[in-house]
Amino acid sequence: MLLGYARVSTADDQSTASQARALREAGCQRIFEEVASGGRWDRPELQRLLDHLRPGDTLVVWKLDRLSRSLRDALIVMEKVEAAGAGFRSLTEAIDTATAAGRMMMHMLGAFAEFERGMIKERTAAGLRQARAEGRVGGRRSKLSAAQRHEVAESVLTGRKTAADMARLYGVSQPTISRIVADARSP
Repeated sequence: MLLGYARVSTADDQSTASQARALREAGCQRIFEEVASGGRWDRPELQRLLDHLRPGDTLVVWKLDRLSRSLRDALIVMEKVEAAGAGFRSLTEAIDTATAAGRMMMHMLGAFAEFERGMIKERTAAGLRQARAEGRVGGRRSKLSAAQRHEVAESVLTGRKTAADMARLYGVSQPTISRIVADARSP
């Protein structure tokens, strides 16, 4: 069975009508239509379509970017299609996983996505190394100044205040106070 998927972004003036017409002309017996951003994964009609796929079915889209704006997400969808024993076809790009050329094209897209992920990982690691070399560290800034941390540790260690009192006073959690006290105890 050919199952079509038509999607337009959330802009008010867009319609899935032309996509649905092309999908019907391509032989789709059922068409799942929705208005949603291609960058979102939680698209109910796409999820319904993926759940509906059976071995031998083919998911058909008018254009690959209607399936997803992200190559990574498109490949995740392709994995789900393959796991269901179904095929995939894009009318505009002439990709059809029932053919050797279509399968090769999907593998090439997967290789490019993997390459892109690797490059992002390398750039991120280089950026973090550079930041550390410049004395910058990651993570959230401390809510308490050094003086406040000293006051917290002194108050709790001398017994003037409880950890719960100090947590309420400074608007932090009790585990935060416990860490401050433990740091003050260690040399």
